[in-house]
Amino acid sequence: MSSDYKKNSLTLFDAIAMGTGVMIGAGILALTGQIAELAGPLFPFVFISGAVVTAFSAYTYIKMSNAYPSAGGIGMILQKAYGPTAITAGAALLMALSMVINESLVARTFASYLLRGLDLPPSGWLLPAISVGVILFAFLINISGNRSIGLFSTIMAALKVGGIALFGFAALWAGGFSFEATGEGTDLGGLSGFIASTALAILAFKGFTTITNSGAEITDPHHNVGRAIVAAISICILVYLLVAFAVGSSLPLEKIIEAKDYALAEAAKPTLGSVGFYLTVALALVATSSGLIASMFAVSRMLAMLTEMKLIPHSHFGMPGVIRDHTLVYTVFVAALLAVFFDLSQIASLGAFFYLVMDIIIHWGVFRHLRSDVDARGWILLIAIGLDAVVLAAFAMLKLQHDPAIVAYAVAGIIVVFLFVKAFLHFNPPDAEEEHSH
Repeated sequence: MSSDYKKNSLTLFDAIAMGTGVMIGAGILALTGQIAELAGPLFPFVFISGAVVTAFSAYTYIKMSNAYPSAGGIGMILQKAYGPTAITAGAALLMALSMVINESLVARTFASYLLRGLDLPPSGWLLPAISVGVILFAFLINISGNRSIGLFSTIMAALKVGGIALFGFAALWAGGFSFEATGEGTDLGGLSGFIASTALAILAFKGFTTITNSGAEITDPHHNVGRAIVAAISICILVYLLVAFAVGSSLPLEKIIEAKDYALAEAAKPTLGSVGFYLTVALALVATSSGLIASMFAVSRMLAMLTEMKLIPHSHFGMPGVIRDHTLVYTVFVAALLAVFFDLSQIASLGAFFYLVMDIIIHWGVFRHLRSDVDARGWILLIAIGLDAVVLAAFAMLKLQHDPAIVAYAVAGIIVVFLFVKAFLHFNPPDAEEEHSH
């Protein structure tokens, strides 16, 4: 079987579009209300906090991707750092799971905005049904090939960034550049709430890893992977700040929290009227669907690479096609199950735990074994680890106080992932020529 990667099939603009597609789809639309709930009236500044942590994190990925561009970027980084071990497979699976969780979150957000636009309550059986429908749509786009994804992502990203930025300017202008989101929406605010909410803001930026995971398919990857990551993060922080302040200028904090699944549409009503409301709903549908497509593209390729590295089991179950087609089906199946059966506030928390643990493992591996090879500065890597650890600890402490079950689920999930890959590698040891030495 072959993963059937196509070198030079994604341009620099395609890569930037993919990164912004994932980030904006998950970030400002799906997480604004949850961040406001934790951080209180300072919630727009949480996106700056998340961008700072992400910038230090991205340094590691850019250095590694410039040196070793790969179609399974995160799997490659872990392989270089730890060899074909349970740490490599387990951490990569945590990343894959966090991306699948993101897909279900974005699909539910798509459904919430659509139902709100149809003046229907975002609840009941229609919510999961529409969520599964948009997941299947993203699957059909992905199965059609890279050029379809590149063209679709570029068009959608242009519509999305331009349209959402226009919404932000219009809402701020109509609101007189005032800030209405004052007061205490919940009892979760304060410094600890601000730091903890940074974990969710990091989820809004982690889409840059989509670019890393498609490195070998990007033209001139030794230069363009890093350029695409920097450009995507820069575009997103500008859009996030603009829209966060626009939402805050239109709605009081308690309304933002109440409408957290469709906050942008609700914020458009007071300042832009019904036309602005429906245009915002349309923009949200564009943003979430393109984000879902880009995320699915990346995670299926990362799983295909882990399969080829013989770090995770694989079965085609009688399906035709190459490995990445099969992993695409697995991704769709798990994302659809999550979208149907799980509370996505908790699922978003799980995604944050999985991603931050994986991120710390990557930074530590590069610091210990690869920083000289890729000319990375050790102090930057240590700051990245420290920032991740502080945010993870604050988020875990807050969740222990208000939702201890989700912390237990996260810890259990991480343990199960590493035990699973440990058992698989014990019974299916990598070939001798694949063994790793530092």
